[in-house]
Amino acid sequence: MEILRIVVTGGVGAGKTSFIRTISEIEVVDTDKKATDETSQFKDTTTVAMDFGRLSIAPNQSLHLYGTPGQSRFDFMWDILIKKAHAYILLIDAHRPEQFRYGKRILNFLNQRVQIPYLIGLTHTDCQNAWEVEDVAIALGLVDERVRSSIISVNATERTSVLQAVIALVQEFAQYQQSCG
Repeated sequence: MEILRIVVTGGVGAGKTSFIRTISEIEVVDTDKKATDETSQFKDTTTVAMDFGRLSIAPNQSLHLYGTPGQSRFDFMWDILIKKAHAYILLIDAHRPEQFRYGKRILNFLNQRVQIPYLIGLTHTDCQNAWEVEDVAIALGLVDERVRSSIISVNATERTSVLQAVIALVQEFAQYQQSCG
């Protein structure tokens, strides 16, 4: 069985757990606990270690999806989960620009540790005051389209949207493998 390990990361409330729950063919293993800090302003529970889901993509191929905690106090889990990942998706909440700097921090953290394919998924793009893709790219410091990764809109609660994001990431991984050799 060939397994492709994908990390789903982002800030609190970006949609990581929802993303995994939306496409997992197994009941998602999660470590959600009651939110007791500023996180409780956005949601009732928060991931403290990881989420895990699985999706079969061919008879002998499956995706293992690992969701990171969104809070920086659990960033040691980012380190653990990214080490054996084949690719990752960074979810950014497009209507909370105060979170863009934190998203950039996560992106830098991961890119300092691994050189693997990734894409950026903008969530909550249907909300009032959501930023456009190009504006978020500028806020994240990703202004050179020739070298930046793909930035796509994704609704973490709609299966078709999540599958499109996963397909795009798997395609990035396939291109990466071909270029490596």
